[in-house]
Amino acid sequence: MERRSFLKMSAALGCAASVTGCKTSSDDANVVPPKPPVGEEQITWSSCLVNCGSNCPVKVFSRDGVITRVETDHDVVDGDDIYQVRACARGRSLRQRTYAVDRLKTPMKRVGKRGEGKFVPISWDEAAKTIGTKLSSVINEHGNKAIFRSYGSGAYYGFASNACFNRLFNLNGGCLNAYGNYSWAQQMEAAKHTFGTGSTTGSSTVTLSNSDFLLGVAYNPSEIRQSGSGEGYDYLKALQKSNGLKVVMIDPRYTDSMLGKESKWLPIRPGTDAAFAEAIAYQMISSGWVDANSLDFINKYAVGFDADSIAAQQALFAASGDATKQEYAKVMKPEENYRDYILSQGIYSDQPLKTPEWAEKITGIPAAQLEQIATDLQNAKAPYIVVGAGVNRQANGEQSMRALYMLSVLTGKLGTLGSSNGELPYMSSMSRAGIPTGSNPVKESISFFTWSEAIHHGETMTARSHGVRGTDGLDTPLGTNIKVIISASDSSLLNQHAEINNTARILEDETGVELIVSCDCWMTPGAKFADIILPDTSWLESNDLVNDSYASGALGYITAMKSAIEPMWDCKSMYEAAALIAKYMGCEAEFTEGKTEEQWLEELYQKTKDNSNNLGVYPAFPATYKEAQEIGFFRKNMNDKHVALESYIKGGKPLSTPSGKIEIYSAELAWRAANWDQESKTQVKGDTITAIPQYTVTWDGYEDTDTSTDFPFQLAGYHTKGRTHSSYHNVPWLREAVEDAVWVNPMDASEQGLNSGDEIEMYNERGSIAVKVRITPRVAPGVLALGQGAWFKPGNTLGSTGHIIDEGGAINSLTRYQPSPVAKGNPQHTNRVAIKKI
Repeated sequence: MERRSFLKMSAALGCAASVTGCKTSSDDANVVPPKPPVGEEQITWSSCLVNCGSNCPVKVFSRDGVITRVETDHDVVDGDDIYQVRACARGRSLRQRTYAVDRLKTPMKRVGKRGEGKFVPISWDEAAKTIGTKLSSVINEHGNKAIFRSYGSGAYYGFASNACFNRLFNLNGGCLNAYGNYSWAQQMEAAKHTFGTGSTTGSSTVTLSNSDFLLGVAYNPSEIRQSGSGEGYDYLKALQKSNGLKVVMIDPRYTDSMLGKESKWLPIRPGTDAAFAEAIAYQMISSGWVDANSLDFINKYAVGFDADSIAAQQALFAASGDATKQEYAKVMKPEENYRDYILSQGIYSDQPLKTPEWAEKITGIPAAQLEQIATDLQNAKAPYIVVGAGVNRQANGEQSMRALYMLSVLTGKLGTLGSSNGELPYMSSMSRAGIPTGSNPVKESISFFTWSEAIHHGETMTARSHGVRGTDGLDTPLGTNIKVIISASDSSLLNQHAEINNTARILEDETGVELIVSCDCWMTPGAKFADIILPDTSWLESNDLVNDSYASGALGYITAMKSAIEPMWDCKSMYEAAALIAKYMGCEAEFTEGKTEEQWLEELYQKTKDNSNNLGVYPAFPATYKEAQEIGFFRKNMNDKHVALESYIKGGKPLSTPSGKIEIYSAELAWRAANWDQESKTQVKGDTITAIPQYTVTWDGYEDTDTSTDFPFQLAGYHTKGRTHSSYHNVPWLREAVEDAVWVNPMDASEQGLNSGDEIEMYNERGSIAVKVRITPRVAPGVLALGQGAWFKPGNTLGSTGHIIDEGGAINSLTRYQPSPVAKGNPQHTNRVAIKKI
């Protein structure tokens, strides 16, 4: 036997053995028997649909209904316009993930306490009837606002997605809406109140090659966007094409986006980014450079730099005849202007000067380096400033994001090719049609992050207290608690939500939410808290039509996925699951429209093809979806060199802010400060709203003396190459390839008597985790860095603060549930901890 044939057969036998090892309470008769493949090898195209921003295509090889191997795209020769879309290690491990030992095989219902993970198998008919009957009952008793679909981002399908559940709900009166997301909540609010845009409309990454200075704050595309066509790839190509580009990276960690590609790495203490920005602003303003070089730009395109600009805008609002703007005018205070704040004059005269020396004590970055960055920004012809999302996932991250956005305004060079405004880069994707969901009749929405609070307190949550949207007034309550949760492709039910131990207690209480449904492929930590489990089909078992997602870079693409194997065991797609539930809610005909899955996909393919006009697509789209599946993969360079704010600066198109200008001073935030509950009422340190960006000392921050003694280390979470959030954690290959260990600076390790490989307990008042140590100078002193997304696995040992030690090492065992002041978003990178060697 040839070595290649032997390896193929061994791989297939390994798959079968893995499947055989999938033990659940279901009948073992459904297990695929191990036998060597003898038929002809089949090749199909599928996709890695994980939430990294790129739906990378994968080429799947199978024989006799068994997947033998997975390869990445290598069908073209790399060029400037068309190139290979190489999947990272995660996509290449999809065979292992498909045959994981914890695959869900059959619908199940809970028989023990929530969270115990005790289930018995049931039929699909019983599962659908139970869910459909309960949904109808809850809607009749409590209304549609009592139904909540936690937003799942674990699978970016095109057709058989969690949108199918939205379609189901909307056909039955809707469900409680949610706004924001765990990734970008606070930066979306910061961008809205500064530029009137979303937070991902910065200049395209490819335009970085036209810049002469890159300032990256928590910017890490090489680890976050690993796809061979993604932002990380565009970043590397831009660095290669640039001529003399100076790269300064600000981050608590020395990331893989550096590794010699940077001119300078400056480690910063987590949560102090606003102080960093203010010191640079102080240099630029106090030196007179702004007055001499960019003040005309600021006066023309922005409002709020000085008192006169605020007073002028206040007068315009008061005379506008717009009731909302007139309300804003009543609370606007010209004395609260940015120049006076930065220079500590006027009403801010009792505050310390925002000098580099002041910021050095807070950020840990030497004053001379802060001065140099100010000089670099002033001298740059096209400064490209980009702020990663890690900054916004801090306590009062809205403030930090707005403070950093200000640096681009002060340069006066916005709208110039090669410059950017601090937002994440804009990326256009190839359009693909998805299943229509209809409109949601429910007008109210809560922040995505406050769902766990709405289980017991939704009735009283208001716009004033919790940022509820769509109510009739500030104090009109939502009016109902959440009674049913549908969790599909979603680990925010437990693992990715803050403060896991508290979330578990909420879910365990059956007097709160009455039905929890988990639709997934694997027994995730959250699935153990479900009442009904629905086994989804994996990507390699699915037919679908998917695009390149939201951060794939310059190259757009479409994959016509074709199942490599038939759905295993008793798994069904989310479309099939929702259709079965629709039957018991009396809307099956409306849900399916009489179409089979094959007919739906053909219709969606035709819409996709018509929208693309086939221009520039390689190869060209064929006539039918089935023909497209045989080809599998289609690509097109989007040739998008978007420049942030160019249409406003050079085209005169007003921004979507209330003033139509860049808002250094936000009148809407001034109004919220006057009307929403915040620090003065809640007594939460640093959770305050201000009209201009201001550095604030927050709970669990570097300067929080309330917790620094008991919990001396700051803990920073980051994204590892071995997972996307919590997805792929259950793949042993990736656990071997990417170590799950907490990074500790050598100075801290010496003081604590630690060696690499030691196991420690890391704890605070919210929980305890067990984790291994990796000693490295790639993390700032006083800061511990831990990859987020490890699966919660409570053991049997009490930790130092009375919590069961989480042996899985989930960082959210330590994070705090404390919605941010403006976005009501997640501050999960703000943590203080203590450590103890086990």
